[in-house]
Amino acid sequence: MNKAGWFLLGAIALLVAEALAAAIALSRARGVSAQEEPNGVERWIARRARHVAVPSGARNRTNPVSKTQEVLAEARAHWADHCFSCHANDGSGETAMGRHMYPQAPDMRKPATQNLSDGELFYIVQNGIRLTGMPAWGGSDRDAEDSWKLVYFIRHLPDLTLEERTQMEKLNPKGLEDRNEEEEEERFLKGESSNTPQQHHHH
Repeated sequence: MNKAGWFLLGAIALLVAEALAAAIALSRARGVSAQEEPNGVERWIARRARHVAVPSGARNRTNPVSKTQEVLAEARAHWADHCFSCHANDGSGETAMGRHMYPQAPDMRKPATQNLSDGELFYIVQNGIRLTGMPAWGGSDRDAEDSWKLVYFIRHLPDLTLEERTQMEKLNPKGLEDRNEEEEEERFLKGESSNTPQQHHHH
């Protein structure tokens, strides 16, 4: 490497060091609450951490799963059941969980995610990202196949239709209140009184 190259590398290292020092100083001043909005430096560090976390060989991997309507439907159902809580059905991250993470769950419809390679998306789904709320979902060959299918769905997020979102809402995990409401509606439709105490079987 020539002198200009070493100078450029040193300048970049100095900028990174200064950015980290500024982030540390800011954290000391205001604490480490996840309720704070990440500042520009922290967002930059988070993006760089995501990029560095993916091995160069993984970035160039191609999707071995054939893209079919059936595969997209399976991925859509998987997303609605497993990914909705943090990422929302449309990938916006606008959920109670997604908004309160630090950094917040990204809007996956935007270029910061859509410009990642298929290999990068797959690696992130499989291995997660340290120091964020993104867990590792890999572990078996079946998990790997599901993750590759999710890559197709992530690519589809910017074009998600209202009909697809409506279908996904039926598959979203339900809390106790939602389940109780559904049970009451079912009892009502069967002609049972919602005030009638349920009979329990005793041994």
